[in-house]
Amino acid sequence: MSEKKASVWQGFKAFLMRGNVVDLAVAVVIGAAFTNIVNSVVKGIINPLIGAVGTKNLDSYHSCLKGPCTGAGDSATGVRILWGSVLGATLTFVITAAVVYFLMVLPMSKYLAKVEARRKAKEGTQEIVELTELEVLKEIRDELVAQRGSGHNAR
Repeated sequence: MSEKKASVWQGFKAFLMRGNVVDLAVAVVIGAAFTNIVNSVVKGIINPLIGAVGTKNLDSYHSCLKGPCTGAGDSATGVRILWGSVLGATLTFVITAAVVYFLMVLPMSKYLAKVEARRKAKEGTQEIVELTELEVLKEIRDELVAQRGSGHNAR
């Protein structure tokens, strides 16, 4: 029985030590911390900019589908469409996507493109060297063939 427990424990340990699991855990933790930053940007910058036109709290924007719409929270009456909260969530998503793209994806793709270009340039140089060596060997072969041909004719 303890052998079975040991193999289950070893399997679990191997699962946790896989690179994908660790990478995923790191991504989740960083994503959670990043969410706080984005939420702060939305609450501290975006909402006040929108508040210059209307209210600071986007959640207060709504339309009444079936009235009368009075009260707020649990005491609200009527059927409301809370389009302000949808707008706030959409802004948060767009800001998150923009920051991830411009600060993470774009620089990484440029870096990987440079690395690939360097690799191809190095590979191209290697091919040129190999072609040059091949050409030299062909010339040596042709010269040897020519020497043998002239040597056989002289006998």
